[in-house]
Amino acid sequence: MLVLGSAVKFIIDNLLLIAIAFVSGALLMWPLIGRRTAGPMLDTLAATRLINDGAVILDVRENAEFAAGHLANAKNIPVADIDKRASELPADKPVLVMCAMGQRAGKAAGALRKLGREQVFSLNGGLKAWRDAGLPVVKS
Repeated sequence: MLVLGSAVKFIIDNLLLIAIAFVSGALLMWPLIGRRTAGPMLDTLAATRLINDGAVILDVRENAEFAAGHLANAKNIPVADIDKRASELPADKPVLVMCAMGQRAGKAAGALRKLGREQVFSLNGGLKAWRDAGLPVVKS
């Protein structure tokens, strides 16, 4: 009984610290949860192979970002418009979704999966990773 009482006292005395520990743990887990809904994430090498095999490149950045530089032959549909414009993507081809750094691509890939698309992949690290690998970017 004394042990239980001291444990309760400890929890009450340190409630704020315990709450901070739980919140920080949840924030550390958030990227892992986001990756599960995004589906498979490809590095630049695997993405290049997928593109060479005929995949559609979907850039979900805003129009101004897209105009400043994008992958050749990429289709631009901002992430906010995915639900309305997903039918513009060929149904028989895999889709490589990309954005600036990878966060918006995961959200868009999850939305495409909910709409019934199965072959949806995200570019890990987005356009930044693509450029860092020294791969070509075009401007429109």
